[in-house]
Amino acid sequence: MSLEPLPDEPVRPTDAAAYRRALGAFATGVCVVTADTPAGPLGITINSFTSVSLTPRLVLWCLDEKSERWAPFSAADRFAIHVLDAGSQALSNRFAKGVGQLSDGEYERVESAAPRLSGAVARFDCRTYDRVQMGDHMIIVGEVEGFEAVDGPTLTYFRGQYGRAGDQ
Repeated sequence: MSLEPLPDEPVRPTDAAAYRRALGAFATGVCVVTADTPAGPLGITINSFTSVSLTPRLVLWCLDEKSERWAPFSAADRFAIHVLDAGSQALSNRFAKGVGQLSDGEYERVESAAPRLSGAVARFDCRTYDRVQMGDHMIIVGEVEGFEAVDGPTLTYFRGQYGRAGDQ
């Protein structure tokens, strides 16, 4: 295995495709983020979720500036991150592209939290803590105000394919 040296010039389109293939070698979980927005409740599929801090409880996710949902999600004060269970590939696909509008009956409401979906092995209810523009993405940091988790395998994404992790 050899590592490519860092480029001295802007990344060419062919290099961008190779870079995306290299990133695809890292298996990730699959999440759907939901938020209330002026356009109504929305969802977006992500795989850029990570824990930042235990005290305070902080998590982050990244939002592509080319996303159709850039404006509403980059401005949301509250959001929920749903770590999808292994059987939720259709839910992931539903919120991967397009507007991502949530339908009545597809989510539940609890107090001031963001819309909650079923089909998750974990959910984190967050208040936006910080936003940092970094390259072509915005890093959105959330302070976790509530969470829950259940046992079960999770949906994964690796080299452009769905999979599962956590089978006993």
